[in-house]
Amino acid sequence: MEPHRDDVVSTRPTKVYSDDQLAIEIPETAHQISSDSWFQVGFVLTTGINSAYVLGYSGAVMVPLGWVGGVVGLILATAISLYANALIAELHEFGGKRHIRYRDLAGFIYGPKAYSLTWVLQYVNLFMINVGYVILAGQSLKAIYVLFRDDNAMKLPYFIAIAGFVCGLFAICIPHLSALRIWLGFSTFFSLVYIVIAFALSLRDGVRAPPRDYDIPGSDISRVFTTIGASASLVFAFNTGMLPEIQATVKQPVVRNMMKALYFQFTVGVLPLYAVAFMGYWAYGNDASAYLLSSVSGPVWVKTFANISAFLQTVIALHIFASPMYEYLDTKYGIKGSALAVKNLSFRIMVRGGYLVVTTLLAAALPFIGDFMSLTGAISTFPLTFILANHMYLVAKRNKLTSLQKLWHWINVIFFGFMSVIAAVAALRLIAVDSKNYSIFADI
Repeated sequence: MEPHRDDVVSTRPTKVYSDDQLAIEIPETAHQISSDSWFQVGFVLTTGINSAYVLGYSGAVMVPLGWVGGVVGLILATAISLYANALIAELHEFGGKRHIRYRDLAGFIYGPKAYSLTWVLQYVNLFMINVGYVILAGQSLKAIYVLFRDDNAMKLPYFIAIAGFVCGLFAICIPHLSALRIWLGFSTFFSLVYIVIAFALSLRDGVRAPPRDYDIPGSDISRVFTTIGASASLVFAFNTGMLPEIQATVKQPVVRNMMKALYFQFTVGVLPLYAVAFMGYWAYGNDASAYLLSSVSGPVWVKTFANISAFLQTVIALHIFASPMYEYLDTKYGIKGSALAVKNLSFRIMVRGGYLVVTTLLAAALPFIGDFMSLTGAISTFPLTFILANHMYLVAKRNKLTSLQKLWHWINVIFFGFMSVIAAVAALRLIAVDSKNYSIFADI
């Protein structure tokens, strides 16, 4: 294959060789393929799970589940998420074709109807994740504002609008996922800043605070729903819903390198998440908020630095989760060549800008971040990452699996299908309750 420049990406189908020296066809795309090391891909995955969402897990996961349920749940969610993602990664070159999009893999295994259904599920998943990111970015800006002023003149929806505008500028400037490069380094730095500060200030507050209440709050009925909703947030925490799109960027051998990236994500990558979730809950108990930096006390400049870092990291993370939509539109409309070409630049301004206007509008209208985590996990993360992964692997490898292995995958399909349904019901109930307590475009 000919070497390519960063700003010129071929859309012609090509062939490479797999680990078994079989010719593997790569489909057309306007974005770069096979250009990143496993280490860079590992950082992309780690950026996703250590985004500013981690600042909400003390309140969204630990409070509804308590110490035993929360700790065991996070560890189990880590293990089953690694397993499910490994199944998807192993199918990346199934059938002699490289499946660089989730919908391509599902369509190849099941047919055109599954292609369309997977497409809808994935884009709903990514859209809702991005809605959550805009809410988080707005919350971080508001947290900075209230550190210096207490007049309540600026409401959360205003900060969400500012956050959406900045996300739009970043989306216009970064043409594709591989172009993030140095921004991944910045993202890691920003993550470390707010994670270390949140951990340290929570530790200080916990040492100074009187005994906390760790009992699971609410009535028996509400506990059932919040526990189910928290289980959806657990799987949401570790899964992107776009593994084939991320795997598309890794260099050959793609399966082996992707497994290295996944092992990095689910070992080193999960430690910051654990640290913040557990420390926040230990320090504040049932009073842990949905945005941990709103609970901590400490020097104003330290908290400001943490919130600015959370805001900037969220802008980068949103771009990762929006990249499948951008790749589809760029490929469909032939956006290739120089990123600074007038046609390409104007296309990104109109299309990506429009996408983020809609995302920001919904975020401002319904700024319930914990509810969005639960609903996203229920209606898209469960089906995409656990149900489809197990069933696609079952269908693709059916002639190589033993009866016991087939039974195992069927148990997973049925169990996670059940969890998806009840978690969606619980999440919708939470949104309905919050919608009664708060008006549209609420300042929370």
